[in-house]
Amino acid sequence: MQAQQRPPNPWYREPWAWFVLTPLIIVVIVSLSFVTVAVKHADDTVVDNYYKQGRMINQSLEQDKRAANWELAAHLHWGQGNDKLEVELESPVIPAPSVMTLWLGHPFDETQDVRLTLEPQKSGIYTASLPALKNMWYATLVPGEADSGRTDSPWRLRGEIYFDRRDAINLVPPSSR
Repeated sequence: MQAQQRPPNPWYREPWAWFVLTPLIIVVIVSLSFVTVAVKHADDTVVDNYYKQGRMINQSLEQDKRAANWELAAHLHWGQGNDKLEVELESPVIPAPSVMTLWLGHPFDETQDVRLTLEPQKSGIYTASLPALKNMWYATLVPGEADSGRTDSPWRLRGEIYFDRRDAINLVPPSSR
């Protein structure tokens, strides 16, 4: 008597094939997801024009020096509701500008940066509507309406604002801190 032989199963019906292939398939899928995230959210670490960047740094240092020479200082005050910002600019040397711009830079995400145009109300006092902000922000105060950024202005005042901890801050040039 002859034993009946069954035809062999196809490879995809063998449990050992799946035991070997499953980890490989998982590794490929996870690797592709990591590559996708790395490409979509890559940091720009290399500057295209080093010379231009170096000149811009020198220009921004000149803004700080001018602010110190002109004895500029600004007192920023916002209420408990954080809906209105008042800025008092003090300078015995230069006249008050007609309009000022306050840039609030988010520490981690530049898409959340806020630009406020400060309108004059009375002598040396400027106001703007303030969106609801929390935690720490980098503040840069410049004269005029600076649409193109903070590097075109003759002077600037910088500092860190903690909206949760305080309701006022003084911005002074770095050399007078």
